[in-house]
Amino acid sequence: MQKLRQKILDFITDNTSFTLTTHDGPDADGLGAEIALAYILKQLRKKVRILNTQAMPDRFRFMDPQGMVDVWVPEKHKGIPKKSALIILDTSDEFHTGAMKDIIPQFRAVRVIDHHDLNPHSTLDGYIDPGAAATCEMIVDIAGALDIALDKETATALYAGLSYDSGSFAYSKTTVRTFKAARALVEAGADPYEIYGELHESASTASLLLHRQVLSTLILHCGDRVAVLIMRKEDLAATGARFEDAESFINIPLKSKKVLVSIMIKETDEGKIRCSLRSKGLVNVSKIAQQFSGGGHALAAGFRSDCSLEETLARVLKTVEEALVKA
Repeated sequence: MQKLRQKILDFITDNTSFTLTTHDGPDADGLGAEIALAYILKQLRKKVRILNTQAMPDRFRFMDPQGMVDVWVPEKHKGIPKKSALIILDTSDEFHTGAMKDIIPQFRAVRVIDHHDLNPHSTLDGYIDPGAAATCEMIVDIAGALDIALDKETATALYAGLSYDSGSFAYSKTTVRTFKAARALVEAGADPYEIYGELHESASTASLLLHRQVLSTLILHCGDRVAVLIMRKEDLAATGARFEDAESFINIPLKSKKVLVSIMIKETDEGKIRCSLRSKGLVNVSKIAQQFSGGGHALAAGFRSDCSLEETLARVLKTVEEALVKA
C-alpha cells in the first residue's frame, strides 16, 4: 500500500495543473476528499479546480464555505482536459463519474484515490486502499506524507466525510487508523458536535414525510432475513423531498436483529432506477452489485439499472436469496 501511495505522491509532484472529480451523486466522503485535496494542491502551488457532474447537495454545503466545488459544463470547460491531469476520488470506476466518463481519455493523465473494492470492469489506476474507512482517511494520510498542515475548514470537510462513510465511526472498516485521522482533524479545528448536527440533525420536514412513505413499503423476505424498501418518483413529488433525502433510509431495517440484508430500490425524479444494498456481513453485497455493473464495499454497495423498478427488484432479490443459500 505504501508503494501505491508513493505513486500518487509522485503523480502530484510530476503535474502542475489538476482537475478533481468524484462519483455521480456526490456524497460527504467524495466531496470532503475533493475539497481537502484541492487545499493540499494549492499549498503545493499547483493549479486545481473541482468539477463534478452534479451540484453539491444542499445538506453538504457547510463543507465548502469557499464554493470550490463546481459543476462540469461542456461548453464552458471543454478546454480544461488538455491542460490538466485528472484525479477521481471515492470511486475507481469510470462508469460512475456521470458525464465526465466521456472526457476522461482527453485528460493529460488520470489517477484515482479510492477506498472501495476494485471493480473488475474498471480500467483506471491509482491509489486504492479497500482497508481505509473512507477516502477522506486516505487524504489525511496524503497530507501527512506531504507535511501539509490542515486549516479548520479543510479539517471540517475531511472529518465530515470520514464520519459519514464510517457510520459515525461504527462500521466494520473503522480502525485505530480511522480514530488517529479523526484526532488529527479535531486537533486541526474540526468540531465533531457541529459536524454531527449538520450531517444528521438538519433534515427538512419534507424528508420526514418521505421517510414515513418509504417505511410504509417495507416487506420482509427469506424468513425475515432480507428487507426491501421502495421509493418511487411519485413519493418525491408528493412530499416535496429530494432524492438524496432518502440516502440513509436503507440502514433502518438493519436495526432488526433478524434482518441480514437491506435492499432499497429508488426511482429518481427522471424515472431512473438505482438500487442500494446493505449487509451485516454474511452476504458480500459488493459482489452482488458487481453482477449488475455496480460496486462498493462488502457491507454497503449499489448499482444503477436500465430495467423497470419491478424487474430490478426481482432480479436483485433473487441474487441475494441465492447468496444467502450459499452463505
